[in-house]
Amino acid sequence: MGIRLQTSLTLAAFFAAGVAWANEFGDPEKGADVFKKCKSCHQIGEGSKSRIGPQLNGVFGRVAGSVDGVKYSKSMLRAGDDGLVWTEETLDAYIENPKALISKTRMSFRGISDAEQRSDLLAYLRVYSDNPSNIPEAEPTATGTDHDIDPAILAIVGDPEYGEYLASECMTCHQVSGDDDGIPGINGWPTEDFVVAMHAYKRKLRPHPVMQMMAGRLSDEEIAAIAAYFKDFE
Repeated sequence: MGIRLQTSLTLAAFFAAGVAWANEFGDPEKGADVFKKCKSCHQIGEGSKSRIGPQLNGVFGRVAGSVDGVKYSKSMLRAGDDGLVWTEETLDAYIENPKALISKTRMSFRGISDAEQRSDLLAYLRVYSDNPSNIPEAEPTATGTDHDIDPAILAIVGDPEYGEYLASECMTCHQVSGDDDGIPGINGWPTEDFVVAMHAYKRKLRPHPVMQMMAGRLSDEEIAAIAAYFKDFE
């Protein structure tokens, strides 16, 4: 069965299921309209090819950075090696703010802040996966469900001197030079990006187990302090 016919039948089944399906998973018909924001880099459906970004057929359940022939960033490849799998949870986080989930991603897209639009878009992408009715909603590496950072946490002003003290443990892995070979450099990171990334590890949206452990030990104030230190560290 060609993918176009399969998709048409699947969409027809979804629409026949009515509003209840749309309310639970988003509306794929509206998602097709949202997908126009993605079309300059991504294709989906019959005959799709990877160009600037990977084709998105079967994206649910795919390991990050795993489509042959795509020029991924080192960060995306590292996330895939760490076990990042595209599920509803991880895709939602990535679409909302790509850089919060994958630092230095090549996807130059600001993200979609509107939760309903993201839900509709995911419903549309879901139609083009092999078995939309049986897709896991959360892999073990993506058990966190709330990736929104409380503005009060982002507003904490960290103490860079305390951050320097705490950062000694970071430098046992990250290079003092800031080089991005192997383990990524974190020198000069914008404070907000740093805090958002660390909380993504705390919520286990980012899959690296060591970073999940390290971030899980730190309080909000300690994360802010480390972020303040590395912001100006050269």
